[in-house]
Amino acid sequence: MKEIEKTAIEEISKTQTQEELERVRLKYLGKKGIITEKLSGLSKLALPEKKMVGKELNIIKKNITDAIEKHSSEIKKNVLSDISKNVIDTTLPGKPFDFGKLHPLTQVMNEVKNIFVNLGFNIATGPEIETDYYNFTALNIPKDHPSRDMQDTFYIGEQGNNGTMKQELLLRTHTSPVQVRVMENQKPPIRIIAPGKVYRHEAVDASHSFVFHQVEGLAVDEDVTFADLKAVLEIFVKKMFGENIASRFRPSFFPFTEPSAEVDMQCLICKGKGCSVCSQTGWVELLGCGMVHPKVFEFVGYDTEKYTGYAFGIGIERVAMLKLGIDNMRLFYENDMDFLSQF
Repeated sequence: MKEIEKTAIEEISKTQTQEELERVRLKYLGKKGIITEKLSGLSKLALPEKKMVGKELNIIKKNITDAIEKHSSEIKKNVLSDISKNVIDTTLPGKPFDFGKLHPLTQVMNEVKNIFVNLGFNIATGPEIETDYYNFTALNIPKDHPSRDMQDTFYIGEQGNNGTMKQELLLRTHTSPVQVRVMENQKPPIRIIAPGKVYRHEAVDASHSFVFHQVEGLAVDEDVTFADLKAVLEIFVKKMFGENIASRFRPSFFPFTEPSAEVDMQCLICKGKGCSVCSQTGWVELLGCGMVHPKVFEFVGYDTEKYTGYAFGIGIERVAMLKLGIDNMRLFYENDMDFLSQF
């Protein structure tokens, strides 16, 4: 029994973790441990021998238990000491941390705004919840105009006290209402851009979303011509996509401009040679523009004989997709950190 005690204490002293120490405890003091089995065998001995052997076994059991508790305290002390050393070691280098970044759409929006601000444009803003008048009527789009079908609109009905429609509100479908609000409160010359969110009732796919961003541009003064519009937009294309990227104007239709045009830019992938991205044409559609329709000037009280102006609308998602080489608009809104961290 003395040899068992000696061996047990040696094994206890060699353990380095609480798990190893527990295994030694079970070996000697567990339900099937060596000391436990010895104690259970006392019933086979004569009474005098039972008393003598039982006393010795209990002393050995206590000595092993004390050794286990003492060594357990030492192990805990060593662990705490190691932790303390790591915590207070001020010579270790600090852990790196990630800096926040602007969303790629915000980056592109800021770049677009900077280009036009450097060209002399001021930034104007307006409400995202608009009235039917500013979103459609004042832009030469009356109730029965077929062009209303070009834009699927989110309507919001404001009820009066008697349950009737007090005012027809909607989520703006473009940032063009801002130009009407500016012209109502300011006489020419005017040179503004209106960046912001717009909303349309559209199914979400690789090139469409129910919420997206636009930058509306407006310039009004005496003797403003289509040549001025063409020059400004050509500068924008070159500043945004590169000095060697060409642009072209195609006739189009918008109710609030006349004449109207679509602006195409040279395909960034094939440089105008033709590829699957540009449908072998060498061109990709970029934005819409035109000379402000005289009827829009009539709504804001401008003298149509004295003033002319141009307007344009740029879709920020489209610009970002072209500039960053992204083929799916949904990626901008899925908040995937692997995607966003690239920009």
